[in-house]
Amino acid sequence: MARKAKRRGRPFGSKNKKTLGKSVATMDIAKLVAHIDPLQNLRVHEQQSYFETQLVELMAYTAKKAPAAYHAVGLGEGRKRKRAKAAPKYQSKKHRTVNWSGRGTTPVWLRAEMEEMKLKKEDFLIKA
Repeated sequence: MARKAKRRGRPFGSKNKKTLGKSVATMDIAKLVAHIDPLQNLRVHEQQSYFETQLVELMAYTAKKAPAAYHAVGLGEGRKRKRAKAAPKYQSKKHRTVNWSGRGTTPVWLRAEMEEMKLKKEDFLIKA
């Protein structure tokens, strides 16, 4: 059997790229630009793929943590009352159906009637 001769150099089908000059200092501007552009594009693609993977990991992390965060803030299940609804304590003199429990800021209707009739808050108390 005949032996095949051992090939030397690059394997068949490989691209025989021209080697760069001995020094970058001897290159003209066009060659430098032609050499730098592919390197910059490669770097941009590397950075883009890195940030895309980071974004995917961050989205997965937030998807795991979001229910706990909503629960901690009180957004996920709606706010639950901490105490029972207060019974009305004050009643309008003009409109008997308008009531106020006494919690929170003084309602506009009460302030208006207090100024108009020159009464105090105690005058609007519901007497049972």
